[in-house]
Amino acid sequence: LSSAAGVWGGVVQPGGPLRLSCQGSGFNLYAYDLGWFRLAPGKEREGVSCIFVGDGSKYYADSVKGRFTISRDNVKNTVYLQMNGLKPEDTARYYCGRTYYSGSVCRTFDIWGIGTLVTVSS
Repeated sequence: LSSAAGVWGGVVQPGGPLRLSCQGSGFNLYAYDLGWFRLAPGKEREGVSCIFVGDGSKYYADSVKGRFTISRDNVKNTVYLQMNGLKPEDTARYYCGRTYYSGSVCRTFDIWGIGTLVTVSS
């Protein structure tokens, strides 16, 4: 399985929106359970959100519930993370990858690419 994927982030002011995109390159994302993960300085990696192929279930970390939405477009071979109401504590490097759900947390065994830095700052 190729690990090539593109993730595009950026800089945004507090309260603003940002959408992350992760596009498969050389393989089809539709066959996989996918998730978004983030790593902030001094913190452990956090499973932000995940979406499952079987029944379309979606899960979110408590820290982002009500603000973030995960979705996928199988035609575009892309998984998205719509982030609204961003807070400075959302500043982190975000990654996409294959996921599984355990202990009420989205976990991963296959992170794709180098991720992208999202900075929430005024």
